[in-house]
Parts: sequence; structure tokens; C-alpha cells
Amino acid sequence: MEINKQAINFDADSKLLEFVDKKIEKLGTFYGNIVSADVCLKLVKTGQVQDKVAEIKVNVPGSTLVAKETSKTFEESVDLGTSSLRRQLLKYKTKKK
Repeated sequence: MEINKQAINFDADSKLLEFVDKKIEKLGTFYGNIVSADVCLKLVKTGQVQDKVAEIKVNVPGSTLVAKETSKTFEESVDLGTSSLRRQLLKYKTKKK
């Protein structure tokens, strides 16, 4: 599976990128035919608080599944996004059968 990572408005450290890789790779256990994944990490300033947004797109044959989550840390955003995608992948898998 090919994983494309992009950081917008900040420089992502290697620890965060490894965390993202690990979480996205884990999605492969729920559905083995994932073609690629695009992860976009954004730093959005809303008022005085800076929110961390993780937008994850998973490409499977015939469809693209998307999850977008916002929270106080990138790790939490990626966690929430991958759990949402896990549910979507399981639903997609049952539809395909």
C-alpha cells in the first residue's frame, strides 16, 4: 500500500510521520485490497486556538473512503480518522460480498 503524507502550515517531525504510517498500515488488516492512502495534516488557526486537522483518503478498488477529524493533537485526529475509516472499510467489505 502506498501512503502519501502532506503537512500544511507546519513541518511534521519523523515521530509523527511514523505514527501516521503505523496507523494507516493497520487499516490493511481490515481490508486487504487498499490501493493507496493520502494523509493531509493541517494546522488551522481558529481564533486563539490552533486546531489540528487530519484528512485521510483511502483508495480501494472502485471507491474512495474519506475521514476528516479535528482535535487538539495530530495523534488524536489521526486516531479518530482511522477508527472512522475502519468502520467504513468493514461496511465496504460486507457490501462487496
